[in-house]
This record gives sequence, C-alpha cells and structure tokens, in this order.
Amino acid sequence: VFAGVRQAQWLTKTKLVEGLPPSVQSIVDSPAHALQEHEGRVKDAISHARFWDTTEAAPKREQFCPVLFEDLIHLCRLMSRKYPSLSKRMLARNYRIAATWERESILLQIRGLNGILMNSMAPIPPVASKEEILATKEYVLETFHPILPTIDLQEVHVYKELNDTGFRDGYPYSHPHTLFFLESANICPDRFRPEQLRAKMLMFAFGNALAKAKALYGNDPKVLEQPIVVQSIGTDGQHFQFMVFQLNTTDLVSSDGIKNLVWIDSDQKLYETAQCLPKIKKRVVVKPAGIYGFEPDTFKKFLALYLHGTV
Repeated sequence: VFAGVRQAQWLTKTKLVEGLPPSVQSIVDSPAHALQEHEGRVKDAISHARFWDTTEAAPKREQFCPVLFEDLIHLCRLMSRKYPSLSKRMLARNYRIAATWERESILLQIRGLNGILMNSMAPIPPVASKEEILATKEYVLETFHPILPTIDLQEVHVYKELNDTGFRDGYPYSHPHTLFFLESANICPDRFRPEQLRAKMLMFAFGNALAKAKALYGNDPKVLEQPIVVQSIGTDGQHFQFMVFQLNTTDLVSSDGIKNLVWIDSDQKLYETAQCLPKIKKRVVVKPAGIYGFEPDTFKKFLALYLHGTV
C-alpha cells in the first residue's frame, strides 16, 4: 500500500488514534490481570523459539516466528483457569474472508486468506463511547489528490459482490476477536515493512468487521447501533504491532458523517537481540549467548488484547 495506514484509513473511512484504547490499557496496567511469573515464562518462550527448537546454530525467521507465536498463545490460554470464559475461543487458520463496499464511486472488495483468526462466542464490547463516535463527524479524511487513493490496488472484474465471514451460520464461535499476522519470511524484501503490515492489519480487521456487520444487519449502509470491534496483532517474531479497530458505520460511500476508529500501538519490541552463539574475541567470550533487551511490557500488551472483552 503506497501510503500505508494513511491510504487504508481513506479506503475504510477511518480515524486513527495513536496508542492503545483505555479499555485495553487498563488491562495492561492492572496487576490483577498479570500472568504469574510472566517474565520468566516469556523469556522461556523466546529461548524455545530462538535456541531450543532447532538443531542448527540459529533457526531462520520462518521457523522461530510461528514457534514464538504458538508459545505466547499457550501462555495466554493459561489465564483461562482464572477466567473460564476464555475457553470459549477458537483459532481458525486458512479461512477465507470476503467483504465488498463502495467508497465514493469505487467498488472495493477484500477477499482471500488473511492471518490466523481467534473467534469468540461473545463479541468485544464497543471501545469508543457514543460521544467519541459522534465526534468523528468533525474528522476530515486525508485525500491524496492528484494521486488516486486506489493507486496500487489490483483491478479485477467483480461478477459477484461477496460478503462472507468465512464461517457457516450456527458456528458457535461466530464473533471475530483478534487477527494474528506472522510476517516470517527469511529475507527482508519478502517481508512486509512495518507500515505495510499495519495497513494490511487495518484492511483485514475492517474486512472481518464489515462481513460480520452485513451478516448481522444486512447490506444497507448504516451507522451501527452496536459497533463491531476486531483486533489485530502483527509480528516478525521480534517486533509487535497492536491494533484495535471499531466499525461504527457501513455507510462508506461519502467521506462525511461518522467515521470508523482505529487505535494503533506501533513497533513494540519484545527483545533487542537473541545471541544464538557466544561472541568471542581473542578466545574470550565478550557476549554470552542469550536474550538481550527483553521488554516484558510488550507481552503484557499481547495478553491484554487476548483478555480484552472477557475481563
């Protein structure tokens, strides 16, 4: 996406708020919602991904990034002893999303495989108050004149306007909760840059929310009585992007009126480096193998998004 999040904001009619919303930040700040011995357990998860899960000197990113993700999700699941409703969740892989909307005079569609989706039996309650939603009317969306805001989108013939959550009616875990994007290609040019990743996270959080809104309330464009919240977490196995998206309206044709909202907490490091082999100079170990620059607060945010809507 040429302008990253800015372009995604225009396409989805969304106002950006920097940082995490108060409902998530309060979970981060509350000692009551912490995982016992969380620092040691998270360090073990990093060590497992970077040192132990390999016979090579150092595992490649496509190996350690998914291993770290699975370990962190496992740590989050341990909280279901304290909060039993957390067991009413399901991770869906390889499901397909489709959502269609009109923006000014352009018909847009998002479809295909996206990240791993955690579904829940209950939706996340709205994050912004009615007053905050009404205040978005004053927000003016950035235009890219003379560049078209659809500059690098793929143009295709749409034979059928699809809106599909990817799940059958009656599926018990029917509410999208959090999307996880693992940006785990080994070589840098094959990975999305952080700004591109955030734009992708926003587009697919929006797509999942829009498909859900149309399944619940029909295809007529309208301001939603009960906004839909979908979260996204993106990681390359070292840095994390956190996002909370709230769909307030499916009336997306004009840039006037109520906008959607997104909160983004960017480029949060879980650790600085993982030294797989000791650094030796003149036969002296100058830097032992190990994890350096560990940031426990980054996992707290990961856990807070997991717990959001339950605690």
